[in-house]
Amino acid sequence: MDTRFANPLPDDMIQVWIQVFERQKAFGEHAFNQLADDQFFAILAPGLNSCAIIANHLAGNMLSRWTDFLTSDGEKASRDRDREFEAPSEHTSEQRALIMQRWEQGWGVLFETLGSLTTDDLSKTVNIRSVPHPVHAAVARQLDHYSFHIGQINIIARQLVGTDRWEWFTLPPGGTKAFNEKLMGGDSAH
Repeated sequence: MDTRFANPLPDDMIQVWIQVFERQKAFGEHAFNQLADDQFFAILAPGLNSCAIIANHLAGNMLSRWTDFLTSDGEKASRDRDREFEAPSEHTSEQRALIMQRWEQGWGVLFETLGSLTTDDLSKTVNIRSVPHPVHAAVARQLDHYSFHIGQINIIARQLVGTDRWEWFTLPPGGTKAFNEKLMGGDSAH
């Protein structure tokens, strides 16, 4: 179980963002690690995406948004967003490895960029599809977007694995009281 937020978050906004993005990445990977290759590529119903498609889309978004974050538009001309939503033609462990390599590359660019930001950068403006965004709003937009898709990945994965076999990243159902008592040092009814 992930207990990163059992401790206070730092006062530095950039460090808070990094910790939240780290948790999102870990949450997604926790779900992926429970899936066999056929499950990773499975589409549960027409019009829905597989975990593979969502991972590929998130990677494409990260590579576009976070590359040259402060100096170029977040929607790069080289990005083919529509193609990110096409199901891979092969459903092999090799194809999965390629998607996960792209996933790691996207997160790497994100963390490198966030790690290079200074408090002075927070007052700057960046563009996404030619629309100006204060840096803090652009980051909030990505936090929102990634959280949505990480949630999708976890719902899809849990349906495929089965709730009875699911390994919980967060508190399992029925585990809140014991966790709160441990965290708060006794009586959780404060």
